[in-house]
Amino acid sequence: MTAPEFSRPVALDTIGETPRTMTIAADADERAALAKRFALIAIDRLAADAALARRGDVVTARGKLRAAVTQSCVASGAPVPAEIDEAFEIAFHPQPADSPPDEEVELGHDDLDVVFYTGGSIDLGEAVAETLALALDPYPRAPDAEAALKAAGVKSEEEAGPFGALTGLRDKLTGKE
Repeated sequence: MTAPEFSRPVALDTIGETPRTMTIAADADERAALAKRFALIAIDRLAADAALARRGDVVTARGKLRAAVTQSCVASGAPVPAEIDEAFEIAFHPQPADSPPDEEVELGHDDLDVVFYTGGSIDLGEAVAETLALALDPYPRAPDAEAALKAAGVKSEEEAGPFGALTGLRDKLTGKE
């Protein structure tokens, strides 16, 4: 396993029941590596404020992620800048003893923001990086996306749907083709 691009390990013995606040920020090299990993044009800013508290072996991180990214438009490839301001709550649980670290673990709906750790620390930086990936627009579109799609011959939902087919049939019958 390779080391995360944005690693900020926090030792468990430095986290108690009283929340410990932390601010982390990615430097230029870390942002460039994460941009490559997430297939982004650029990450101009990535920072997070978090309050960490531990109860037994479970660490909870509550905070806010702030980022400025540039994605590629899915239609034209043009740069699409985006500002991300995302609240998060992540529970770090020890890796279950009966499963190796790379084994898939089934989680319930309430466990969606669970990160497993091994050893005596959690990695807040990697958790923030994964939160960023989940906050990205999966289909970013530039203002000219519709024109690029139309020029490539891609039909809109209205044109491709059942009523679009009827309109096309009507146009053929009335000679408007």
